[in-house]
Amino acid sequence: MAYVILVAVIVAITAVIVVASRRRRGAPSGQVIPPAGRPGALRPAVAEFHVTGGDALVHFEVPLSQGDVDEHIASLLGHEAIEVVREKRHTLPIDDVHRVVALGRRNGAWVVVTTIGLDTPGTLPPPVAPEHIPHASRVEFDVFDHFAALPEQSPVADVRGAETLGSFMEEMSLPGRAAARLRAQGIAPESAAAPEVALGLMRAAGYTLEEIAPDTYLGHGAGQKTFVRVVPHGKGHHPELGEQDIRRFVMDFGSSGASRGLLITEKYSPFEIYERERRDPRIRFVTRERLQGFIDALALN
Repeated sequence: MAYVILVAVIVAITAVIVVASRRRRGAPSGQVIPPAGRPGALRPAVAEFHVTGGDALVHFEVPLSQGDVDEHIASLLGHEAIEVVREKRHTLPIDDVHRVVALGRRNGAWVVVTTIGLDTPGTLPPPVAPEHIPHASRVEFDVFDHFAALPEQSPVADVRGAETLGSFMEEMSLPGRAAARLRAQGIAPESAAAPEVALGLMRAAGYTLEEIAPDTYLGHGAGQKTFVRVVPHGKGHHPELGEQDIRRFVMDFGSSGASRGLLITEKYSPFEIYERERRDPRIRFVTRERLQGFIDALALN
């Protein structure tokens, strides 16, 4: 009997140790971990930081467009460069720093985006309140509030006979501030696929997107859990969203536990999606006809 009790005690202690170690290693599977950094801000990745000759050089993994640097990306990276130096000053001496230089990438080479001079060497401007950061996310924004203004019919009479589909990105209009928010995430709007732009703007609007399968995400934001499915358009693919993709999206959404579902694609929509939306207002299809309006709603947030 004593032997049995001893074995039971050892098993119980072992179970406690295993659970504790799992908690120390990380969060349970499926839990969303907020990104590091200041709340509400999507922070561009820092590739390098060093101080030389009184200049604090902050290299960001941000793809730049050709030509002159856009004022929005210059403002965004200038602000972030100051914050990087503010964080580094706890471990590195910055008493002699009199300029903060932000750099991004263009065609693989580093390019100076903006330079901020310090009135007093080593003294940084005061921090900006989160609500005044121009590129901070707004978590109260809800993309579903804007679907009433999106078109319900295709601008073309019939695309079933078409064999090719041109690039939506060549037709898309994107405000400079929205493009800067995308570049801060490492997304080059001029070469990205339309769904990648839409997902990037959702993140900029305050959504946390957790990838749960290829081209499939759980979006957390606006007090809702949103099942997000991307249907890419590849070379040689049919230009219209297929019935199989629609059915799989509806079935996967139903088993996801999310409160609403969102399908994003560059393809044109068949008339079937409008009937499905009327039957189930929890689901929405962002097809080619609706992409610009959807992007506009996110970009203007």
